Amino acid sequence: MSSVKCPEPDLRWLRACYFFFFSILGIMVPYLGVFFDSRGFNAQEIGFLLAILMATRIVAPNVWAAVADRTGMRSELIKLGSCAAAITYISFFFDGSFVYLAISLAIYTFFWNAILAQLEVITLETLGDKAERYGAIRSWGSVGYIVLVISGGLAIDYWGPEVLPYMGMILFLGLFACSLPLPANRSVVVNKSERPKLKLDASLVWFMLSAMLLQMSVGPFYGFFVLYLKQVGYSETIAGLLVALGVLAEIVIFFYSSRLIRQYGIRVLLVVSILLTVIRWLLLAFGVEYASLLIISQLLHAFTFGLVHAASIHFIHRHFNVSHRSTGQALYASVSFGVGGALGTWISGMIWGDGSQIMWVWIFAASCAFLSMLAVMMIPNINGEASANAPQS
Repeated sequence: MSSVKCPEPDLRWLRACYFFFFSILGIMVPYLGVFFDSRGFNAQEIGFLLAILMATRIVAPNVWAAVADRTGMRSELIKLGSCAAAITYISFFFDGSFVYLAISLAIYTFFWNAILAQLEVITLETLGDKAERYGAIRSWGSVGYIVLVISGGLAIDYWGPEVLPYMGMILFLGLFACSLPLPANRSVVVNKSERPKLKLDASLVWFMLSAMLLQMSVGPFYGFFVLYLKQVGYSETIAGLLVALGVLAEIVIFFYSSRLIRQYGIRVLLVVSILLTVIRWLLLAFGVEYASLLIISQLLHAFTFGLVHAASIHFIHRHFNVSHRSTGQALYASVSFGVGGALGTWISGMIWGDGSQIMWVWIFAASCAFLSMLAVMMIPNINGEASANAPQS
């Protein structure tokens, strides 16, 4: 399968799609726990509901990637997914039971979570041999995240948590509108008999295990960080500003990520970044009452997500033939953000309990990150020289 190159103007719409996709994440991830808390759910129920948000990443990206790799349709699936997500999100406006909200979350996040893998593939194939521009384009997603984290905290402080569904609907409609101008070009699909078989070699197995463990460590941050800060005396606005600070650091590192990857290689960057992630969670466990340590922990988000994500996307792109690139990105998203994120969020809710075991939530996170670092050190051929799925020249 050979990719169809998009002209430069189409990169603007890809930037806009990243902006709105991660804007939705910026309003959902930090504040969905606050929203569910206002509806009267306890920590275990909140953890389960937030795990659904992550768990749909296990199934949705892989289902849609299989369609994309076999039909060549990628931008069409982004349009369909964003439209379906906006329509089904309407169910979130109604005040329902725990089961109702669980079903609502499962449906609209199934469509929403299927979009990102296709965005990643289209962007990298559009850039071609200019893949160093990926960080600058992907950073627009971080800009969207930071804008909504700040505005979401201010809005909730002023209007209360019930404003969240209205903000979410505006963003879903924005994502759909920005996906419409993407060209409906299809990649050329080769015959099934000519398509190389997908193989999971040792490099991919260790990489996926590391990615899953890392996202398990991030689960407490995604699900309970704002509630954690509220419990120790910070407001939603302050919490939003702290989350925004972390994303600002992420944006900065994205601009240097390709240069760092070329200079130091993927393994060194992943090991260093994950080690700093261990330190980050320990700072939250033992130093949350100190503003300076809290700020440092948020600045480390540049490594926890920014540099790790950039290195991981490059790893996946190198390790998968063009016939399987949607599948590769979907596998990464489902195993890491899906399985890892869901497990981390669910387990965090169980550890949280009545709120007296908060410190152990972050110790659990630090332990998962440490195991993730060990898994990275086990990855052979991390730069992709001998991968069975690597693109053939």
